[in-house]
Amino acid sequence: MWAYIQLLRPAQWIKNTFVFAALIFGAKLGDWHAIALATGAFVAFCLTSSAGYIFNDILDRERDRLHPVKRNRPIASGLIPLPAAGGVGLALLLAAAIVSIRLPPAFMMALCTYLALTVLYSLFLKHRMLLDVITIALLFVIRAVAGAVAINVAYSDWLLVCTFMLCLFLGFGKRRCEIAMLANGEAIHGHRRTLDRYSPDLLNQLLSTSGGIAIITFLLYTLWPDAYVGSPFGAQSRHDLLYTLPLVVYGIYRYAMLIESGKATGPTDLIIKDPPFLVSIALWVVLAGYILYGRS
Repeated sequence: MWAYIQLLRPAQWIKNTFVFAALIFGAKLGDWHAIALATGAFVAFCLTSSAGYIFNDILDRERDRLHPVKRNRPIASGLIPLPAAGGVGLALLLAAAIVSIRLPPAFMMALCTYLALTVLYSLFLKHRMLLDVITIALLFVIRAVAGAVAINVAYSDWLLVCTFMLCLFLGFGKRRCEIAMLANGEAIHGHRRTLDRYSPDLLNQLLSTSGGIAIITFLLYTLWPDAYVGSPFGAQSRHDLLYTLPLVVYGIYRYAMLIESGKATGPTDLIIKDPPFLVSIALWVVLAGYILYGRS
């Protein structure tokens, strides 16, 4: 049973919390119907993403056996046979479709787009330098858009751009950590072809660029006048999000520091295992919540 739980990668479901962004920034936290719809969207994405992970693990089982950590995955290690894994994946997609029936049709379109892009990533895009990380970032943007259409609220273009750049930063950080972990060049070649073309220096530059732009787009989201059009919050509340900037900067720079030192395997590992990073996120959530909701 534990092997099947691992097969679903429940720790990765934290990525799907992006569907709740519209619920928070759309001032819908007091709307129980919107909360129910957003929760349904989250469940549908968890089911679909787990099916995508299973498909990816089936394709990558030989390469995963060369990886110091991924070789312990249920399919790569042989704990779960391929037919059983495929059956679980199909069952998850069926369950996701059943959940999505109760959500707006636009959500189903977003979910299908996510699934199609996930399949393309596993088959082709993950083997293309830069496109691999860009695709991952787009998947996060799709999550955010899907969360908005699920509860029928408008979303800020600047918020989507900020999400995209932040996820680019996280993705390049993960590649940087993979290179640090796979010190043996032969193992790198056997596991992921794109790692041969990424160098530590290049990834450091990409991290600096994407991290800096993520910070700038966050500032534009809080300060740009057009961002307030149609906003359920007052202009002053959105402007006051500027005061959360130190926490944003700290989180981004700490992530970069830990990734370069090889002490984490990626953003999920950081959130789960690094207390300072987790505290910075919690403080940002509390402070942003007070700014947006505390004075209303």
